[in-house]
Amino acid sequence: MTASSPDRPDPRSRRARLRALETASDLFYANGVRAVGMEQIVEESGVAKTTIYRHFPTKDALIEAFLKKEDAEFWSQWDAVIGTATTSMGQIEALCDWIGKRVRRNGYRGCPQLNVAAEFADRAHPARLVARQHKAEMHRRLEAICAHGGVVHPETTAMQIALLFDGAFMSDGRLNAYDAPALLEHAAVLLIGGGRERPDKGASAELA
Repeated sequence: MTASSPDRPDPRSRRARLRALETASDLFYANGVRAVGMEQIVEESGVAKTTIYRHFPTKDALIEAFLKKEDAEFWSQWDAVIGTATTSMGQIEALCDWIGKRVRRNGYRGCPQLNVAAEFADRAHPARLVARQHKAEMHRRLEAICAHGGVVHPETTAMQIALLFDGAFMSDGRLNAYDAPALLEHAAVLLIGGGRERPDKGASAELA
């Protein structure tokens, strides 16, 4: 049997890492990260504890990997959604439709970045850092869409839409009684239409 070289990791090791991360991700999202212990991840994944710790030296490292995985999947879906639209307003409408449907799906518990960040008071915790980066990226992307669409103050309007989306993510089922995509689209159109006057930004604040 040929041993794997440093440049070509053992496929079994990669599969074990993926299985452990997917199991941890499901448990973290469903129950919160503090409620899930490493023993539960070992038991449900079937991956040995020593193997998990070889890939993730600490639980915090596993939490960070979970959030980065969620982040990558979220932006991959975002890109696919806006890729179906030919105009900036069409992109916003497509995002509203996607998010409106996303928050109503079975088992949805809100934005994983916001959920996990809320569990840690330490602003320097890796989970808080990933969450801030995720929200900053959302604002950057929305600002680019608004600027391309000719919005007068794209930075402010992008922040307003980001807050609208975050509100939907944390709505905790309250949108189930509504046509969520239409509700979000209507609110976004109002925000874009009202982006003619720039409010005082006041003191700057971090996103998460």
